[in-house]
Amino acid sequence: MAIQWFPGHMNVTKKAIIDRIKDTDVVIEMLDARLPGSSSNPLLSQLTGHRARLKILNKQDLADPNRTDAWLAWYNAQPSTRALALDAGEKAPAQRLIQACRALAPNRGGMDKPLRVLICGIPNVGKSTLMNTLVGRKAAKTGDEAGVTRIEQRINLADDFYLFDTPGMLWPKIIVEKGGYHLAASGAVGRNAYDDEEVALELIESLKRSYAHLLADRYRLDDVDAIPTRHDELLLEDIGRKRGAMMSGGRVNMAKAAEIIINDFRSAALGRITLETPEEFAAWLARAKVLEAERRALKAERDGPRKGKQTRKDW
Repeated sequence: MAIQWFPGHMNVTKKAIIDRIKDTDVVIEMLDARLPGSSSNPLLSQLTGHRARLKILNKQDLADPNRTDAWLAWYNAQPSTRALALDAGEKAPAQRLIQACRALAPNRGGMDKPLRVLICGIPNVGKSTLMNTLVGRKAAKTGDEAGVTRIEQRINLADDFYLFDTPGMLWPKIIVEKGGYHLAASGAVGRNAYDDEEVALELIESLKRSYAHLLADRYRLDDVDAIPTRHDELLLEDIGRKRGAMMSGGRVNMAKAAEIIINDFRSAALGRITLETPEEFAAWLARAKVLEAERRALKAERDGPRKGKQTRKDW
């Protein structure tokens, strides 16, 4: 089942971005370094147009460093775009952000033309923690659940550098099904929008291809070479059994096992993991666009005669 989550306050955020973007020089988009493609909001590109943008791959300390380098190269090759990786808890990220933004808008600066920057991102990507680090005090609420920040804030990082923060926002329809599961696994989606076991099985499917050794080490699984070809449900059962998630009669509590692996991924107890490469996500997105176009064409064909009949009746 595809995962979707767009509560009402996100529509308010969308309207706030539309209002703010008219006076914005650079857009910072914070991404989760463990799922850079899945955590990039396609709606943001529509709302911000051709504004220069800085992609921040946050939580790099939790991500696979080799894949982080690949994603940085991918984004830095795009026009009017720069990318850098950091940890939200980095002690002094302000100068790095300021320098990157000034490079993207060299004609802005000074009190008569202050640089105006908008920072956006999905829920639970670490934006509030970063904002608190930038100002050196607890100015924004933080939490490990999606949707904590609800109001816009302005922070002056320099006399001529204004940074506007917005609440976390997803997009109305997630068309990349794999991306939806990755978002849920990371904690970017509200708990009422997904089933733990379903997300855990998709997470295992992603992990076993590139990180079988981490699964074997964490859960003491036998025959690491066979893990990539094993059925996802059997692997989840093994994980539950190894971690004591058992019920009466020797049955594995699959819901508890799912919770264990999701929490281990989020906390990096499994190790440093990135769930997707640039090439993988590009392929998923291309395929999803084709399927979405086919779905819309079928819907238009199906709805067309009905709308036509309604129109003739109105006449």
